[in-house]
Amino acid sequence: MKIDWIVFLNTAVVIGIVASAFMAVKAEKLFASIMALGAAGSFVAVEFILLQAPDVAIAEASVGVVLSTIVLLITLRKTKGDEEE
Repeated sequence: MKIDWIVFLNTAVVIGIVASAFMAVKAEKLFASIMALGAAGSFVAVEFILLQAPDVAIAEASVGVVLSTIVLLITLRKTKGDEEE
């Protein structure tokens, strides 16, 4: 029974990764795209935890999600890139 839950969780996380990556590409607004990219990174960090690689998960969560999302949001704010019609 334990294996069934692990397979279910892995499948759900992979679907979340694919869905949020698709939303990041197809989003109309840059802010929504950045948030979807952050969500994809969060799902990847959870997948690394499920694959029993906590050190890689911590690196992905800190650099891949937090740092890159903050840098992209600051860049968007400084360039005012979301104002085009």
